[in-house]
Amino acid sequence: MLLLLGLCLGLPLCMGSLEEPRSWGDTLEQVGVRVPRQVRLLQRLKTKPLMTEFSVKSTIISRYAFTTVSCRMMNRASEDQDAEFLMQIPATAFITNFTLLIGDKVYQGEITEREKKNGDKVEEKRNKTAEDDGEKGTETFRASIVIPSKDKAVFLLSYEELLQRRLGKYEHVISVRPQQLVGRLTVEVNILESSGITSLEVLPLHNSRQKGSGRAEDSAGPPPSTLVNQNETFAKIIFKPSVVQQARIAQNGILGDFIIRYDVNREQNIGDIQVLNGYFVHYFAPKDLPPLPKNVVFVLDSSASMVGTKLRQTKDALFTILHDLRPQDHFSIIGFSNRIKVWKDHLVSVTPNNIRDGKVYIHHMSPTGGTDINGALQRAIRLLNNYVAHNDIEDRSVSLIIFLTDGKPTVGETHTLKILNNTKEAARGQICIFTIGIGNDVDFKLLEKLSLENCGLTRRVHEEEDAGSQLIGFYDEIRTPLLSDIRIDYPPSLVQQATRTLFPNYFNGSEIIIAGKLVDRKMDRLHVEVTASNSKKFVVLKTDVPLEPPKVENDVTGSSRPKGDGEGDPSHLERLWSYLTMKELLNSWLQSDDKREKEQLRQKAQTLAVNSRFLTPFTSMKLKKPALQTEKLEESYGMSAAMGPETVTQSLQGANLQPGTALEKPYDPRIKVSKTSADGDPHFVVDFPLNKLTVCFNIDGQPGDILRLVSDHTDSGVTVNGALIGAPAPPSGHKKQRTYFRTITILINKPNRSYLEITPHRVILDGEDRLVLPCNQSVVVGTRGLQVSVSANANVTVTIQDTIAFVILIHLYKKPAPYQRDHLGFYISSSKGLSSNCHGLLGQFLNQDARLTGEPDRPGKNATGSPLPKAGEASGTVLKVKGHQVPVVWKQRKIYNGEEQVDCWFARNAAQLLDGEYKDYLAAHPFDSETSFGLGISRGL
Repeated sequence: MLLLLGLCLGLPLCMGSLEEPRSWGDTLEQVGVRVPRQVRLLQRLKTKPLMTEFSVKSTIISRYAFTTVSCRMMNRASEDQDAEFLMQIPATAFITNFTLLIGDKVYQGEITEREKKNGDKVEEKRNKTAEDDGEKGTETFRASIVIPSKDKAVFLLSYEELLQRRLGKYEHVISVRPQQLVGRLTVEVNILESSGITSLEVLPLHNSRQKGSGRAEDSAGPPPSTLVNQNETFAKIIFKPSVVQQARIAQNGILGDFIIRYDVNREQNIGDIQVLNGYFVHYFAPKDLPPLPKNVVFVLDSSASMVGTKLRQTKDALFTILHDLRPQDHFSIIGFSNRIKVWKDHLVSVTPNNIRDGKVYIHHMSPTGGTDINGALQRAIRLLNNYVAHNDIEDRSVSLIIFLTDGKPTVGETHTLKILNNTKEAARGQICIFTIGIGNDVDFKLLEKLSLENCGLTRRVHEEEDAGSQLIGFYDEIRTPLLSDIRIDYPPSLVQQATRTLFPNYFNGSEIIIAGKLVDRKMDRLHVEVTASNSKKFVVLKTDVPLEPPKVENDVTGSSRPKGDGEGDPSHLERLWSYLTMKELLNSWLQSDDKREKEQLRQKAQTLAVNSRFLTPFTSMKLKKPALQTEKLEESYGMSAAMGPETVTQSLQGANLQPGTALEKPYDPRIKVSKTSADGDPHFVVDFPLNKLTVCFNIDGQPGDILRLVSDHTDSGVTVNGALIGAPAPPSGHKKQRTYFRTITILINKPNRSYLEITPHRVILDGEDRLVLPCNQSVVVGTRGLQVSVSANANVTVTIQDTIAFVILIHLYKKPAPYQRDHLGFYISSSKGLSSNCHGLLGQFLNQDARLTGEPDRPGKNATGSPLPKAGEASGTVLKVKGHQVPVVWKQRKIYNGEEQVDCWFARNAAQLLDGEYKDYLAAHPFDSETSFGLGISRGL
């Protein structure tokens, strides 16, 4: 992406060119006029100001990098001269400041809100500009001005980024491309890692794209003149080449990327938590775990545009990758053009014969036809879904698609939004899609959004680069999944506005980073709980982490740190929290198809960007000019603005949500609920409205058991589990103990994966972001397909896709007796969206028929016209449901909001009523979505 900035300062403006600056000599040569070499040299000197200094200072504190670039130019000519400042910055970085000095005048940059003009959309220039000027993974900042005769100018640019860990290393890249040899050229990097630096290396200068550049003298080590000073927690790297050394590398001043790689010490399995000034950051990167099996489909573009080197390099890379698959993995291969060509119609295991056959299939791929991206993705997703559905997989596995193309969709479905929606609907959050775009014609925005919406990553390979090596490098990052379904919890009373805490996968060599605010700055310990799936087991890590502020030396940060307006300048942890929150808001905005939600996200992102001084798609930079007027730095930044019809009560995509603000009217706490429920000790009630029958039964569980109440993960994507807590029985009771529902957990897998954890005192909602709602405040929150309503100290209503509704009653005791506990009741208010395959203690009876047989002993009529016995008396009545025949007696039971008395047929032996055994309804963990029952278990009467 190119950040194209023109500085309108009452001086001639050079703006909009995407090419290298040309001299007049170059122009004359192009129109056919021969100019002597000496004249061309004089013309270049005359029209190009001299760069006297180019310096970059970068300070990295706990993986967060502050970088400031300073460039000084001098106009030695007798007339005004055009000057251009170019700087490539990482694509993940945010510009935080730009200051310009011309002579004795200072123009200070200011981040302000971008004005919306008649519904203008953010301008999209990414696909055209990024491949013209930027190196891989970079953006180009460009500022063009006119320097008065015999005067000087200084450009100061600041940006910030969070370093990402890949293949076990953090990588910090600084572009050193001043476009000419410079008298004083300096790059200084300071690294401070309180946990300790375990490895550090400076790579040779890397320059893969610019013509005329060379290599350092020693291509196997750091660039010449590089000095490294390092101790256990601090490192200083200085690169200061002389003009002669610069000329040996590249006479045109395009030296390349100065790259530093390092890693830090990790001792705790729970990760490293740092705290400072009320903010915390949690770094989680476990190791020494057995890898998860992979189910992977390689999808390769074999259209006509892939002819030649691109296809050959890609084939060679896939040969290497196939040999790297593990024995427990399963794979298949798809080639696509205008036709979808599938190697096998199912995934196969990794054996020498299958690897050999797969290589033969890849070898015979030939480029022809158009590009059916939608058809290829749909076919790959079906392969994975069919494999998972029809195989009894004991080990937990990860399903991946590695998708490679060099073009845009030209065959089949070509509408971008439909391709995205089709893919997301088919993948259902269960399949991660990793995309690679090759060359200049690829629709990189489509690939980026495909990966973003389907828990993957994306990479771009430029035309001149080796597509094969890039593919292998990308695969190496995801070749070893160690954990899946990772969830990280902190005490909601101590932590607020935490960034994302749910992650689909963790790959070896990467890192999960979470930041948040601490309610109490003086707290010395923080409870952390990590739950995840690893191979055959469910991993739970719990610990109390001591909180100690990191030791930051005063002279480390230097001029690279942002300066606040007052005494309380933001710490690096606060900046890191702002950075992560901003990235998540932008990603949510990019993914959203809902107009109202999109506007809410835009406003939140804009407010945070202005407060944090981040240049984003929603902010602009203006220069405070010494004269009366201020002029805008125009910024071109790529983002799409797809809109959707669905409305939102309040966005869940963001950490700044304040409970209580979205409630339009108070809810009646004595809400009328359905009969089908599990409440109390717990007592279960099932309503059969078609048969006008109500059946009830009891389950005597054990404290700590987690009961499967509703299991419909495969079809509707909904699972409900309830965790039991114990209490002593009343002295006059016949039981030894009581059990109540302490926690109700709801896993929603469609349209987006969300997790709900409800207790009598709080509701935790984890989707794209984490939201904690206290149960003593009324609030309504909602996002696409999900709405959560809390009525203070009364109930929580969860509505999914407008077709499924659950009501959770909250039972609180001011002065509880020894046998009483604050607990929950679970009620199914609407089950229209649940499938006929639904199971669980309650779910198995939904959409089923039930009828009574036998002659009751007592007169009286129920709703069906059958005579009724007195409550609790023996009866000859038998209930027939789902093929079970169960003796029942007449009983009265109260719905626990106190409003309704239920007459029901009570099955004293619940085991005769239920499919399977009690152990079949025990979940391994609160968000366990597996079931012991297959599909289609219902039996006729």
